[in-house]
Amino acid sequence: MFNRGNELLELCENKKLPIWELAIQDEMESTGAEREEILQKTAAAWETMKESFSADDERPTMGGLIGGEAKKLSLMDGEKTILGSAANLAMQRAMACSQHNASMGRICAAPTAGSCGIMPAAISTAAERLGLGDEEAIRAVLTAGAIGKIIVVNATVSGAEGGCQAECGSASAMAAAAITEMAGGSPRQALDAAAIAFKNIMGLICDPIAGLVESPCAKRNASGAVNAMLSADLALAGIESIVPFDEVVEAMYDVGLELNSRFRETAKGGIAATPTGQALAERILK
Repeated sequence: MFNRGNELLELCENKKLPIWELAIQDEMESTGAEREEILQKTAAAWETMKESFSADDERPTMGGLIGGEAKKLSLMDGEKTILGSAANLAMQRAMACSQHNASMGRICAAPTAGSCGIMPAAISTAAERLGLGDEEAIRAVLTAGAIGKIIVVNATVSGAEGGCQAECGSASAMAAAAITEMAGGSPRQALDAAAIAFKNIMGLICDPIAGLVESPCAKRNASGAVNAMLSADLALAGIESIVPFDEVVEAMYDVGLELNSRFRETAKGGIAATPTGQALAERILK
């Protein structure tokens, strides 16, 4: 039904339908699944997302590089933080989900395990901020899925292929579109938000210490969730992306393919290649 942002936008405008509704129709057309089945599977994915950031996970992670960050954030008075309570909560949830993933907990790869905290954190926080419930959050997940499909068809969500911009960048773009539409924004504004989120972290490399999805990955999940929220606010204010979403996706892919292999999940560059990063890797992998 659609493989590009401009096709999705044209369908939304011609049919007078939101992105989440077209996401259902597209899934029905491509898989033959019934509407209720799609909604049930999306609801199950949303439940997994919520459980992944709400779990009080004290289990050690594979590398022991992260742990306890969400709790530290929760002990802060959100109203007295620089970014405020909403951003504080989103960061808490993103980092909790990252720790849950790194300790072999059950997560929803959205779109990857390494970026699994961004969508749950941004969507849940935005829903609570707007006074919305699970039904609206599930629709937001469907919107995010539509954006993710376009990225996968035309580029990549793999850090090994396109760097962290392709993982956390895609998750942030998907979440930005989702919460923009959830907040009452138009499909065009949702695509603008996704484009802005991508542009904000264009060129971000993938450089995990010891090759593990812990550091700097967990903190990038926190920043990715906040990036999604600020990108949504920009779009909802009427601020447009000068470059269309499709062109931004293509640019991201081009940048990713140009990245040296040291910066694409090989743990041979960036933070992973620092003296401290190397020492930690040696300790973990010995």
